[in-house]
Amino acid sequence: MHMRAVIMEAPGQVVVTDREDPRIAEPTDAVLRLIATCICGSDLWPYRGVEAVDHTLMGHEYVGVVEEVGSEVRTVKPGDFVVGSFVVSCGVCEICRSGYPSKCVYFQFVHGTIGTQAERARIPQADGTLVTTPGRPDADLIPSLLAASDVLGTGWFAADAAEARPGKTVAVVGDGAVGLMGVLAAKQLGAERIIAMSRHPERQQFAREFGATDIVEERGPAGAARIRELTGGLGAHSVVEAVGTEESLLQAIRSCRPGGHIGFVGVAHEGVKIPADELFFAEVHLHGGPAPVRRYLPDLLQLIWDRRINPGKVFDLTLPLDEAAEGYRAMDERTATKVLLTI
Repeated sequence: MHMRAVIMEAPGQVVVTDREDPRIAEPTDAVLRLIATCICGSDLWPYRGVEAVDHTLMGHEYVGVVEEVGSEVRTVKPGDFVVGSFVVSCGVCEICRSGYPSKCVYFQFVHGTIGTQAERARIPQADGTLVTTPGRPDADLIPSLLAASDVLGTGWFAADAAEARPGKTVAVVGDGAVGLMGVLAAKQLGAERIIAMSRHPERQQFAREFGATDIVEERGPAGAARIRELTGGLGAHSVVEAVGTEESLLQAIRSCRPGGHIGFVGVAHEGVKIPADELFFAEVHLHGGPAPVRRYLPDLLQLIWDRRINPGKVFDLTLPLDEAAEGYRAMDERTATKVLLTI
């Protein structure tokens, strides 16, 4: 049996082709029939040739229905509707129990090795990776549940790591899906003021809908200066960095007040360097990396299920899986913020 799946053959070359259906390989596996998946901003790095790619299995955000489980799986069963993290984790090792399943001793990125821009997927370590929803969701909840698989959890981790709390001013560097989810998270965590850094009117509107109180269009030193101007010359208490470039990291450091906190989740690549002396004298706290999304999933799914948050609004283009190449083009050309692929 075969299924349809997205392969990136080379930079800029996305195809949807037939692949063999996944099967249970280990007793801790589950096989899912995927209901929806999407294109991540990080998928644009290989698409643009910044990251190596060679017939790579694409996709790491997913929701679906369990079709089959291995003999050792205990927390999900066939027929369950589930949301999974973009990182495979066991849930029981010392690292997972400390709150960092994204660095589980069995960790495995779903991107490249499993690929969920497809009709089906085999998910290893199913008990530690998948979370069952309270019931079968209505169709209108699917986009929000899908967002929880990565961008919502990543934005939430960034805001949490930056210690966004009541009474705090939070600056968000980056207006892609993760940055916008950082705005939503900061609002939910009680931040008093949220400054979104964005030059794009449609994304500024998203940011305001998710809770931004101020918009800053300047970038680089001018953007940091504007943040300080808005905060009495001190800088923000908390900064979410959701891009991963040298410019964005420096902007985050320069926008943060001494003693403040930066949550960095933008995927940095080779060549990004931060001057040691500037970091040393900034006297800021840095906390980030691949988000431990699985830590947050149960609470985030409940917020979505209770319709207290609607992160699915971040999807502004929906296409069938077979039109994935068009979705990549739209995100690359910034005519779409985030693309949902229906299956």
